[in-house]
Amino acid sequence: MKDQNFNYVEDLTKYQRQKTSAVRIGNLLMGNQNPIRIQSMTDTDTSDTEATVEQVIKIIKAGADLVRVTVRGINDAENLKIIKQELVARGFENPLVADIHFNPHLAEIAAQYVSKVRINPGNFYDKRARFEHQLYTDAEYKSELQKIEEHFIPFLKMLKETNTALRVGANQGSLSDRIMSRYGDTPAGIVESVMEFLRICQKQEFENVVISIKSSNTRTMVYTVRLLNYKMRLEEMSYPLHLGVTEAGEGEDGRIKSAVGIGTLLADGIGDTIRVSLTEAPENEIPVAKKLINHIESYRNHKTIKAPLFAQINPFEYERRSVRPVLRMGEKNVPVVMADLRGRTLSEILPLRGKQIPEYFFNNHEVLDLEGNSYPVLTLEEYLFGGSHWGQTKFIRTNKEEFDRFMNENPEIITKLKQTRKTILILESFNRNPFADLRAFFMSLESHIWKVPVVIFRKYDERYLENLQIKAATDLGGLLIDGYGDGICITNESEQITFTDLKDLSFSILQASRMRLTKTEFISCPGCGRTLFDLHETTVRIKAHFNHLDHLKIGVMGCVVNGPGEMGDVDYGFVGAGPGNVNLYKGQKLIKKHIPFEFAVEELEAIIRENGDWKDREV
Repeated sequence: MKDQNFNYVEDLTKYQRQKTSAVRIGNLLMGNQNPIRIQSMTDTDTSDTEATVEQVIKIIKAGADLVRVTVRGINDAENLKIIKQELVARGFENPLVADIHFNPHLAEIAAQYVSKVRINPGNFYDKRARFEHQLYTDAEYKSELQKIEEHFIPFLKMLKETNTALRVGANQGSLSDRIMSRYGDTPAGIVESVMEFLRICQKQEFENVVISIKSSNTRTMVYTVRLLNYKMRLEEMSYPLHLGVTEAGEGEDGRIKSAVGIGTLLADGIGDTIRVSLTEAPENEIPVAKKLINHIESYRNHKTIKAPLFAQINPFEYERRSVRPVLRMGEKNVPVVMADLRGRTLSEILPLRGKQIPEYFFNNHEVLDLEGNSYPVLTLEEYLFGGSHWGQTKFIRTNKEEFDRFMNENPEIITKLKQTRKTILILESFNRNPFADLRAFFMSLESHIWKVPVVIFRKYDERYLENLQIKAATDLGGLLIDGYGDGICITNESEQITFTDLKDLSFSILQASRMRLTKTEFISCPGCGRTLFDLHETTVRIKAHFNHLDHLKIGVMGCVVNGPGEMGDVDYGFVGAGPGNVNLYKGQKLIKKHIPFEFAVEELEAIIRENGDWKDREV
């Protein structure tokens, strides 16, 4: 099959699950239009049978379809048999997944007792990258691939014999030296690390495979999974996909970041199973995953959306839509936040403090700024036929359906919008699939080469903030990741969600989609059996200590498996190094080793001060 114009899915403006093959994982079917499966992972010591069994049960009772457990060594691998037996004895037959890094022998043992084995192509047979420059000739590269195949084929045969499924799960933070030498830390490299293993599976007719590609960077995660989907379609593969934003963090930041990354792909019909990776108790992940899936499912049977055949953007790397500057929007300006006053005056909600201050305020028929300027909000008719606002900066409020109808009846608006220098669109959607509807509008703008700035406007009626966070992040995140939108405005009918909640949510979505940094970025993993300290408590402590450093990105990682790699774009990092000890990093450079846990926060502050990045809290 050959794609045209790099379309990585069949239809960019129609919600439909992508066609994948069915994989059996124990008593569970995944892929091929089966329900999107929810999973999580234990953070207990796998050699502790009782603790692990109890946590697995908690996760299942919360609604998970399958549960992954850490396998660090022989004892963990062998104990999977006892854990499985105990779960079955208590009436729980949900599939267990063994998580393996570095040691293929452990995977062979685990495969006898669990329903699926997860391997990381970056460190399963290869050596994990040490971020040292190393060149491989074509012959050396080919020789390494041959070695992988020689080891991997017997493993696949064993999986067939035990009827065990396989997950090939790549993480951006754990690519091999060989991949890094040829591709670097890029979506192409991450995809190729997976494709190498999938080609062997295809050659051996091993179909019981699930794939995952994860990153803490939502842009990278989305672009990479899209590229993988595209590459698989080209090579006639249809393996189910597991989605997740790794190291998403805790609290509302983790939920919003996960909804942006996972939701963007689910909205395109990509994804057969998901995990929301929160730095919290694992069972807390399940309700969030359910809400995310339910929101995506609400897109079904949406009204047909008309759009150009192709999008003009590259779906595999970031390209900001080209827009002429109007006010603080367009050109190289970051997307603005517009807050809905909902009939209140600006003086009623002031003063606002900190960096998270909206640039503009929407109030019925006008838009205000902090300097006291007012700009009219017009209908399409008022814009085209009214002459009272000629030469004045103005906003047009519309939606795609209304705009298409008006343009067909009044084609002269095409010329006027092309020529205008002082007009901004406020764009909303009433389609049950707002993501595709808004995307289609931007595709039309591109096809007509209209460089008018666009503020994306979304109205909800939610009583609970978490529900709003997940829905808004899903609806808007993918548009921002694709470089669409020069501002966002989120409003809500229920008074139970405050003005502050709404404007903070807008800034959080912009940050989660990598469009604008207005607060400290914390990248923290969810923890697993390799974590040797209380990761959630530690993350809360670190956030409380460093959350005023809104110019920095700080990583909090439980262990060294993916930790240093996943901190690729952080400024400073805190990584578990052993019982009671942590390593401290500046970027990916190890600064201090084996710092006692109780002194680590203060030591990290000292490193930040030494490098001139510390600032005192504002009083």
